[in-house]
Parts: sequence; C-alpha cells; structure tokens
Amino acid sequence: MKGLILSGGKGSRLYPLTYTSAKQLVPVANKPVLFRVIEAVRDAGITDIGIVVGIDDNARQVREAVGRGNRWGVKVTFIPQEAPLGLAHAVKISRDFLGDDRFVMFLGDNVIQGGISELISQFAHSNWNSQIVLTRVERPEQYGVAVLGEDGSVVRLIEKPKDPPSDLALVGIYMFDHHIFEAVNAIKPSWRGELEITDAIQWLVDHGYSVHPYIHRGWWIDTGRPDDMLNANDKVLEELKHEIRGFVDKESRVSDNVTIEEGAEVINSVIRGPTIIGEKTRIVNSYVGPFTSIYHHCVIENSEIEHCIVLEHSVIEDIPARIADSLIGRYVELRRSPYKPKAYKLTLGDHSKVGIL
Repeated sequence: MKGLILSGGKGSRLYPLTYTSAKQLVPVANKPVLFRVIEAVRDAGITDIGIVVGIDDNARQVREAVGRGNRWGVKVTFIPQEAPLGLAHAVKISRDFLGDDRFVMFLGDNVIQGGISELISQFAHSNWNSQIVLTRVERPEQYGVAVLGEDGSVVRLIEKPKDPPSDLALVGIYMFDHHIFEAVNAIKPSWRGELEITDAIQWLVDHGYSVHPYIHRGWWIDTGRPDDMLNANDKVLEELKHEIRGFVDKESRVSDNVTIEEGAEVINSVIRGPTIIGEKTRIVNSYVGPFTSIYHHCVIENSEIEHCIVLEHSVIEDIPARIADSLIGRYVELRRSPYKPKAYKLTLGDHSKVGIL
C-alpha cells in the first residue's frame, strides 16, 4: 500500500498564527502535526508516501521541513495542487504516484488516538474497495457525515449538511483501491466549486462497490482552530512517555509527567505536567502549569503560564498575571507594560511584539 497525505490549504481558521507558517507545521506537544501523521502512516507499515501541497510559500515550508523523508525511513514524493479544488481532486492529480496500488489518504492536520495500523491491516487483508473512518461528533453540520443502514453498511454520505441526518462524521482517514479513480473522474464539482470526497465515495456505493465503515471509539481532533490545537495538545501530552534530558536546578520542583528536552534549563521554577519544555529553552523564576507545550529556544522568566502552546524563539518576561488558554507564535516578545489587567487570552502570529496593558 501507499500513503497519500494532504497538506495544502491556507489554515485561515488559525490566523494570524498561519499567516507566515503552514498550519500542518504548527507543533502539538512540540512535534508538528504533519510529522505525527507521517509517523502514523509509517508505523502502519507504509513507506512510500505522497504529500499533496499547494504552490505557495506554505508548500515551500512543508517541502523544506519534510525533505525526502529520510528521518522517518520513508520515501516522500511531493504532488503540487494548483488550487484547493477538493479532496477528490487531490486524489485525481495523484494518479501517477498511486498507480493501481491500494492506498490510505490522511488529512495532514488531523490527530487520532491509537494510530492507523489496525485499520491498514484490516483493509490490506480484505476485498473491500474502500474503508472510511467515522466517529460521533457534537456538531456534524461542520463535517461530511455518513448514514448507515440497519446492516451497518454505508447508505449515504453528505458534505456539511445543514440538517444532519447522522452524527457520524468522516474523520479524514480513507482507504481506497484503484476504483476510486473511476469515481473522481465521474463526479462534478459541488456548489463550493470542489470535487468532494463524499461525492466520490457515494459514487462507489451507488455503483455497487464495497465501502466498509469503521467507527473510531477513541479521540480524534481536526486541528483547524485554536481551541482544537489546545485540545489536541492536551490529549497528546497525556499519552507521552515523559523524561528529563535537560537541566533542572535543586530549587525547582518538576512533577513526574514533564518532559525537559536536551539543552533546556529550569531555574528556580515550578513545572507541573503534563508539560513539555523544548530544546535550549530557559524557564527562570516561573510557573509552568499543566497542558503546556513550550517549543525550542524560548525564554519564560518571572511569569506564569498554563494550558498554552508557545512556538520557538519566543520570550515571555515579567508578566504579572497568569497566561492561560493561549497560542503564541514564533519570535513573539511578551513583556510587562505599566498597566496590569487581570487576565490574558491570546492568539499571536509569528514575529508579534505585545505590551500587556
């Protein structure tokens, strides 16, 4: 089997964080979401991976970050998509890479509990033409949803219905054989101007092909919004195997479920997990609370922070109130100003400089 990872899109729901950075490269628990997807595909035994990217600066960033895939022991082929014309369009333009092989398609900004090894094994040893992963969601109108028959088979799929007939959402993991190319070549663009993968799968159902539903019982998160990023960070931090590889002085208190990466320093501070502190980051006279990820080369000094994601090369100094529930981008400088508000909630893009009022 081959892997197809979709890594295009502007990430507009994460603005301003993604004005200058690809959304798939925003880290969850100090590892870019796209890297987690590549590892999930590799861990399922797939080493030939195509990544669909745009033709903008975000695509350049993804290419530079991923390279040829050597660090994961996989071979990566980049497939340019001139415009975001839908998931089925991404499949269509990947035909040369995929050939007639079975493949798994994985959205590059999704995080799923437990990986996909079991799913790949099921599909590889079956005669199904497709397998789709579903999970129950609270707001199905925001997703493609599936209606199942009494026998559990897929009857109908609808993309972002105004009146959802089901709460079973497609979670962005699909498996197909070569018959999917018949489908993507037969369907027409939707009212959004896109070739919808739900329409392609519906075409398979309507033409008698076998589409097997798999209902995922664990957590799954589409990291498209700031709250989703923080939620994904929470889940992954809870599952990490934590270890201290950096320096912690004797005046500091660090709980067991904390990772301190190489070159990081914790001085006269309290760190409560689950939390991860990145390489060459300094925590001085500060409190870092649970569910916080601080990336590489940051400084947190004389401040308190909890339930946040802080990206690389950012500085937080002398802040008189605790920072919570925030996404803070790269090269941000957050320092004390003369005035003292009671609370802070921030989503900051790269290279921001903020004086707290």
